[in-house]
Amino acid sequence: MPRDARILIVDGHDDTLYALESALAPLGRPLGRATTGEAALKQLLRGNVGLVLLNLRLPGTGGLDVVGYMRRLEQTQHIPVVLLTAHGRDREFGAAAYALGVADVVAKPVDPWTLRIKVRHLYDAHQRRLALERELRDLRARLAPVPATARPALPHPHPHPHLPPGHPTGAHGELAPDRT
Repeated sequence: MPRDARILIVDGHDDTLYALESALAPLGRPLGRATTGEAALKQLLRGNVGLVLLNLRLPGTGGLDVVGYMRRLEQTQHIPVVLLTAHGRDREFGAAAYALGVADVVAKPVDPWTLRIKVRHLYDAHQRRLALERELRDLRARLAPVPATARPALPHPHPHPHLPPGHPTGAHGELAPDRT
């Protein structure tokens, strides 16, 4: 994922989207927005998303359902998700969210400073993880064994392995003429 990966903000209310965009603007990362779970999934499938800030309650597909879909797809399963909720800290909801792999659950109203710190940390950690995965793939490709058909044959340490050691040979490893 390129360094300019977007932070996708998903909420059904335009005023909340604007407030969250204003809170995250100082991070200097590109921001995207969606007002439904379906629209969020479409943007995720298009790629270039580095973090999702997702409201629990959305028109249509809800926040937990969006996370469930994300975790089933290889291209989106590791994108960090911060789930926003106006319903406080419900243990059952929190357990379900964390079981789906949500990075954090934040209760509304959101403290912009705290949100920025969490989002910056999760976004940067995800970028570092992707960079390490790319480096690992590159190293594995460089260390991958060359197929036997592509490898040049190595000379045998003894030019004539069928002869006993010490048998006379010529200067360049060829057999010496028979002197009998």
